[in-house]
Amino acid sequence: MDCQSLTSPAVVASAAAAHIASCAMQAIDERGHFTLALSGGSTPWLMLNHLVRLDLPWDRFHIVQVDERVAPDGDAERNLTHIQAQFTSRVAIPPGQVYAMPVLEENLDAAADSYMHTLRGLAGTPAIIDLVHLGLGGDGHTASLFPGNPVLDSLARDVDIARVAQQRIRMTLTYPVINRARNILWLICGADKADMLQRLLAQDQSIPAGRVSQDQATIFTDIPLLTTAFYC
Repeated sequence: MDCQSLTSPAVVASAAAAHIASCAMQAIDERGHFTLALSGGSTPWLMLNHLVRLDLPWDRFHIVQVDERVAPDGDAERNLTHIQAQFTSRVAIPPGQVYAMPVLEENLDAAADSYMHTLRGLAGTPAIIDLVHLGLGGDGHTASLFPGNPVLDSLARDVDIARVAQQRIRMTLTYPVINRARNILWLICGADKADMLQRLLAQDQSIPAGRVSQDQATIFTDIPLLTTAFYC
């Protein structure tokens, strides 16, 4: 695990964008294309604003989703709405290379299987994504892998449905496909995440984030290094 504590969310966002660019160029050199899985939340939009300013071979990018809420197209709660507005509409990624999770299908379980096959078409069987971007919730969740949710034990499917009490239903990548990724990028900002960051770095299996592989992971955070020095 490479943990980098930086001075501000803006510096974190810039460093994370540079990291994505480096991974992209390596993947394109080795395999001819780059598969990037993006999460939602508030922090990544600043990162994507830095990423779009870079001179990259955008036609070699393939964008998939880490998770998505079941909500209408264009809804402000949809991660895709923000990915399109902040990223894919601003660079020359062909529209056919942005793969939205099919959350409006009537049969969500079948839709999850369909998305799993989409990933396999892009990244092999089993699917190995070049870079998976993750965030960290205040309850220790990542993607739509929430504490106590049955989807945490979904080990036979790369994509599954998370039904969370009093929240929108979500489609999410599961541990197997996340942990197979060539690179995992954590973007963690805010002092309120300090305790969960420590638990993540300690591989605390009692929080969902603690079950994500650390072998190929990089963290960019604005939490002071003093807070995390023991683990980093």
